[in-house]
Amino acid sequence: MSIEIDSNVSIRNFLAAGGIAGMAVDAGLFPLDTLKTRLQSPDGFVKSGGFRGVYSGLGTAVLGSAPTAALFFCTYENTKRLLKHNGVFTVWEPVVHMTSAAFGEVAACMVRVPVEVVKQRRQAGFHSSSVHIFRSILRSEGIAGLYRGYTTTVLREIPFSFIQFPLWEGMKSFWSEKQGRPVSPWQSSICGALSGGLAAAVTTPLDVAKTRIMLADSASIEAGGKLVIVLRSIYFAQGIKGLFAGIVPRVLWISIGGAIFLGVYDKALTTLNS
Repeated sequence: MSIEIDSNVSIRNFLAAGGIAGMAVDAGLFPLDTLKTRLQSPDGFVKSGGFRGVYSGLGTAVLGSAPTAALFFCTYENTKRLLKHNGVFTVWEPVVHMTSAAFGEVAACMVRVPVEVVKQRRQAGFHSSSVHIFRSILRSEGIAGLYRGYTTTVLREIPFSFIQFPLWEGMKSFWSEKQGRPVSPWQSSICGALSGGLAAAVTTPLDVAKTRIMLADSASIEAGGKLVIVLRSIYFAQGIKGLFAGIVPRVLWISIGGAIFLGVYDKALTTLNS
């Protein structure tokens, strides 16, 4: 269902629907995310844990998923609402979706990045406790260490959202027009899977760079967070294959996750508004 931007819809409903959707994805598909992280790790898949302990870091992910998704959708929907009221929505609808998604990602990354830093180090076998990893980062790098890779994550998420959300909204609108009624949550899920899978494949090199920056030793060049330097380093060491490391689990995770995430979000928001 294409979500109508009703001025009567409360921010609380956007927050709740986003939080429910985020937790549904992270709890259900976490093993795929772990495998992707280990394939992208500079230590290699086997040394980072292989197929063992694929739920390592799940607690951290679940803890951060609800506020991250809630922040994204609250910002996304309210930006769309603002642009609609300024007469932009009906003329430049895809641009509105892109702009709204970009603002949503910048806001969501304030929570997502610290969670990702701790979670990915746990997934890569840095320590058996997320709490220990969190304390170790604060002790050695301070708050800045928790936000290592923030810029790279935003630079990954914005082009991802530029591809995913206009496609998701566009496919729902097209499907709705063809059948003469709003799409149902399961149809929204299919649109989410297709749009998310394509966006995931295209932005995999940015995801690999983000992972390398977050897992890098604090004294290394990669820890500096320079995206171009990291991408060049990966390319010279491993070629195109290195830039697309983990593409299969990433596409599977985000395709299935996109179906669950956007479908659950539509369903939750519809239920909360009824």
